[in-house]
Amino acid sequence: MKVSDFDFHLPEENIALRPARPRDAARLLHVTRDGGLADKGVLDLPDLLQPGDVMVFNDTKVIPAALEGLRPARAHGGGGDVTLEVNLHKRVAADAWRAFIRPAKRIREGDEVRFGEALSARVETKSEGGDTVLVFNQSGAALDEAIAATGVPPLPPYIARKREVDEQDIEDYQTLFAREEGSVAAPTAGLHFTERLLAALDARGVERVHVTLHVGAGTFLPVKVEDTDGHEMHSEWCEISEASAEAINRAKAEGRRVIPVGTTALRTIESLAATPGRVEAGSRDTDIFITPGYDFRIADALMTNFHLPKSTLFMLVSALSGLEVMQRAYAHAIETGYRFYSYGDACLLERANRDFS
Repeated sequence: MKVSDFDFHLPEENIALRPARPRDAARLLHVTRDGGLADKGVLDLPDLLQPGDVMVFNDTKVIPAALEGLRPARAHGGGGDVTLEVNLHKRVAADAWRAFIRPAKRIREGDEVRFGEALSARVETKSEGGDTVLVFNQSGAALDEAIAATGVPPLPPYIARKREVDEQDIEDYQTLFAREEGSVAAPTAGLHFTERLLAALDARGVERVHVTLHVGAGTFLPVKVEDTDGHEMHSEWCEISEASAEAINRAKAEGRRVIPVGTTALRTIESLAATPGRVEAGSRDTDIFITPGYDFRIADALMTNFHLPKSTLFMLVSALSGLEVMQRAYAHAIETGYRFYSYGDACLLERANRDFS
């Protein structure tokens, strides 16, 4: 499909720079399986679900992966000291991370990058666009502690361009479920959940399970090709436990709906689907790319935020609910003042024209 099919105009005023307060006060657009639209709130979610539904949450924890580095002046060529923006996006060894670095043209393989007095790294490899492998002077838990002491929450570029990261973001950019460290971006649909909302879901008879997908910064990269067939996804590590797999498989066998919270949870269960209606416990790297025409094996609906034009995530929701439906839903959301992106409002999308029984 043409990437331009997934484009739309989003006014700047629709981009949320802070989350709703409290978190569950955000708006919720309900898109029904027949393409109907209903304006709701996140606190209406229990009434929109059915007893026995299984919600799947991503329990990944965001690390402070945005670092400011210094490339010291080279002895020969390259000018003086250079300040760098470094965004870690995937761990590749106990002492090494893949990272996006700006300005990319000011670094080359073999350069040293300093992050304060105790932490430094060597540029091991450099790819097009500033994607590099950094090998640090510390390893394992010591490296984790040094990054935590040095970095800040890696806010998406569409927020970071407009304001500085502050102390409030440390709390705001983490879900209630966060426990497995490794993400450099939040699974943002999960940011809407509070203890009172979870209690209401429990009272409704909605079951909850957890999976893990460590979100990479590649989730924010634009699609630069003209046709979706030419796009290459960055891989991310995901895992489903035995207990979660058993709960999901039991629900599918009994004709109950499985509803991931966020595209990361959806990509996890679809990546580990052994056959239609059944997932396998285990872990793997996934670069699954879901576009219209994809045959969903597990997900019956999806709770998610509003996504960027021409993004892989807007392609995913269009695969679930239909491109025409999502174009109409987003046009309605923009016209009626819904807030977009990581700190914005939410959608509950039902899978189009499917029989859940």
